[in-house]
Amino acid sequence: MFSLTGFAQSNDSDKASTVTKEQKKRKKRRKKKKFKLPKIDLSHWKVTTPAGNGKKPQEVSPPEILDYATNKDLLPYMYNDSVRGALVFYAYPSKATTANTKYSRSELREQMEPGENNVNWTFKQGGKMKGKLAIDEISRDKNGKYHKVIIMQIHGRLTNAQRDLIGQKDNNAPPILKIYWKDGKIRVKTKVLKNLNASNEEILHEDAWGDDEGFTFKEKVGFKKFRLEVRVSEGKMTIVLNNNEFKTYENIHMKKWGVFENYFKAGNYFQSRDDNSFAKVRYYNLEVTH
Repeated sequence: MFSLTGFAQSNDSDKASTVTKEQKKRKKRRKKKKFKLPKIDLSHWKVTTPAGNGKKPQEVSPPEILDYATNKDLLPYMYNDSVRGALVFYAYPSKATTANTKYSRSELREQMEPGENNVNWTFKQGGKMKGKLAIDEISRDKNGKYHKVIIMQIHGRLTNAQRDLIGQKDNNAPPILKIYWKDGKIRVKTKVLKNLNASNEEILHEDAWGDDEGFTFKEKVGFKKFRLEVRVSEGKMTIVLNNNEFKTYENIHMKKWGVFENYFKAGNYFQSRDDNSFAKVRYYNLEVTH
């Protein structure tokens, strides 16, 4: 009897030892997973944040943006989540907004030539932006509905010659694409030319363009990770959600839009001025090709 009991104790001891080894292995694996960085090359992006003196928001361009992780001024608005391997963009209503908008943003702006806003692309040249992202946190309005946030854009831009032709003080043109996170779904808005017979000079004016009725993808992404892809070619724009749902615009409006230069934007363009409202958007990767 004694020897049997001893054998049983020895067996239990072996099991306990094995469990302890497994626990140690799991701990090691967790430690290894703790430090992950987002897969985003920031060498061709400028960031705008809600910080800033007076009404002018903070802007950080390459090469300074590459040191975002140690930039104390940027850290509240753009920082690494090294557990998830994501870059977090935080925005709230501040007094520092860009021209032509009342909303604040922590948003990247493509710079084909680092530090330079005057080098952009046309639909004829084409381009593609791909990203994997998720909503981290977002506040609700007084009715309990989540606030909206724009997570990707294609913004139009006048060349210096076009700007001078129509006597405009800046190079701003409308955004041809806005992609929203709204109530857990992805919604797309684009522009339509109000008068299809407008001259080449008339279509350069912002008021020549109106908003379309918008399109909402069927899938509810909620707070889960999702993939977005924007593909642009001459006279055509396609938005893809999770490699599964597609929305293509190929019409007279896209053809007419070819007169403008463009640049991609990505991040957190927060769409609320409510007190204490905010949003945090996580980007795991972001890639642009032309």
